[in-house]
Amino acid sequence: MELPVSLAENIDYLKRLRELNGFAGFGERARNLRQPPRSPLTETEQFGANPGELKMYSYVPTNRQPSPALVVVLHGCGQTAAGYDLGAGWSTLARHYGFVLLMPEQQRANNINTCFNWFRSGDVTRDLGEAGSIREMIARMVADHHIDKRRIFITGLSAGGAMTAAMLANYPELFAAGAIIAGLPFGVADTLRDALYEMHLSTARSPEELGDLVRRATQHNGPWPRLSVWHGSADRTVHPANADEIVKQWLDLHQLPPAPMSQGVVDGYPREVWWNADGETVVESYTITDMAHGTPLGVADNDQRYGTGGAFLIEAGISSSFHIAKFFGLTSWIRERKAQPAESPSARLIPPVAPAPAATPVQNVARMMWPAKAIETPVEPASEPPPTPLKPTPPAQQAAPPLPQAAPRRRVINVTAAINRVLVAAGLRKQA
Repeated sequence: MELPVSLAENIDYLKRLRELNGFAGFGERARNLRQPPRSPLTETEQFGANPGELKMYSYVPTNRQPSPALVVVLHGCGQTAAGYDLGAGWSTLARHYGFVLLMPEQQRANNINTCFNWFRSGDVTRDLGEAGSIREMIARMVADHHIDKRRIFITGLSAGGAMTAAMLANYPELFAAGAIIAGLPFGVADTLRDALYEMHLSTARSPEELGDLVRRATQHNGPWPRLSVWHGSADRTVHPANADEIVKQWLDLHQLPPAPMSQGVVDGYPREVWWNADGETVVESYTITDMAHGTPLGVADNDQRYGTGGAFLIEAGISSSFHIAKFFGLTSWIRERKAQPAESPSARLIPPVAPAPAATPVQNVARMMWPAKAIETPVEPASEPPPTPLKPTPPAQQAAPPLPQAAPRRRVINVTAAINRVLVAAGLRKQA
């Protein structure tokens, strides 16, 4: 049971309201929540017991994969499902690459700032509260749209990122991978005061301690979901050190060393990578230098722009949504869809047949000038009858020379008429 919030905690929270104005959703964007932008998302009202009293929105593209993947996207504080989808561009990605999108939405009745309650034990315990509602939404999507159960993913921003960590910890057998943007590790807070402290300062813990927080959530022994971590180095709402703590937590689960196995630069920003024994990337971390709290936006590798700038949606020259979809393995579908169909095994038993040569322009003109009826092949000479035995010739008499044979006769071609047919066919002369 969650302990009641003390007076001191309430005072501390009120002191931070000014600082949390944007994060908590008291700004202009939060006041406009009743006027959501036009969105392709549709609402599903019945999806189970809904213990967390959340709303369910989804997008199912018409042109989708036969057994599509599912991506669950959790918005941040002060945002709606439609607003975050518009900003981060997830429904556009879903349409381009044929996967299905699920976007749960928090209600003001649960949290005045529309934050997912990532720190309340009643909402981040398996099958309880908000975590239980999101799980029921996923079950509904799987049943309705023939989702590939091996390709279910989840991502979120800020409080949605912290709730993403909670879902990965509570349902590790359900998700193939996840992505946390400006979030916090699982299990580091269970009161409002602790949540505020970890957001702004972030307690340094050992990898084993962080890993145990996840291992205690379920009886799962692995394999664990893969994880992509994103954080701005100038984030003053959720301290950037939280990204390091998240990485430490999941490296411990995957039993990987703290030093990255590869370091590089992607679209101008540092990226660290860890892979497993099979060479598969299982943990990656992006540091968006000089970026504040939010989701980084930019032009993707395919020269497309996904999303639009807004509160906590920051133009940074890198499309986090596209790179996350790529990390999930979702961005190769268009190329696969255009691939040539595989050759049938029975086709190998049929001998190849050379195609008939196309007629040349000269041959086409010849056919117009000399139709088949006007062309006659040479007449073969008739076979001669068997020779008649000759009478003996007197020696003094010389044999007469043989008579010359007549040449085969051909049909005379009326050249004038043939030329006239060509001119009529070309439209240069009227039919007589």
